[in-house]
Amino acid sequence: MRERFAWLRLAALFATLGSSLPLLADDGRPIGEVSTVFKFLTPNDKIKIHAFEDPAVEGITCYISRAVTGGLKGAFGVAEDTSDASISCHQTGPIRFRSAIAAGKNGEEVFNERRSLLFKELHVTRFHDAQSNTLVYMTWSDRLIEGSPRNSISAVPLAAWNGVAAQPARFDR
Repeated sequence: MRERFAWLRLAALFATLGSSLPLLADDGRPIGEVSTVFKFLTPNDKIKIHAFEDPAVEGITCYISRAVTGGLKGAFGVAEDTSDASISCHQTGPIRFRSAIAAGKNGEEVFNERRSLLFKELHVTRFHDAQSNTLVYMTWSDRLIEGSPRNSISAVPLAAWNGVAAQPARFDR
């Protein structure tokens, strides 16, 4: 009887953890992927590319690539993916600010994704370079105890698009 309850508790734990798997994260629009390590019976290790629009700035699309661990752990969503990621952001239409953006030195998070079952996330943070009138996007990862210095940046000048001037940036005060 005790053994049966132990299995039920274990099943409940997996059900609870399964509701927060990285596979369920909103990780943007899928663009493509390549396999980097072949696994015979389980998913391959891959590099995946996704696109996402800046939620506060219309007319900017960011493309992010990151390593995704396959194997048995990857198949069940319990693998810890590496901190390797790259970002490239581009103006894809007239720039309009949907809402005010952060003007401080700490920037403003515009995207995040879990990279492990617990405690590790990949972030994209937006900064504004007022002197160049440019938005700078940085991808980086953190962990509960220790983050990673691996990062990548991309800059988008606030320029006209087909004769339509970029809307001036609005800032939170």
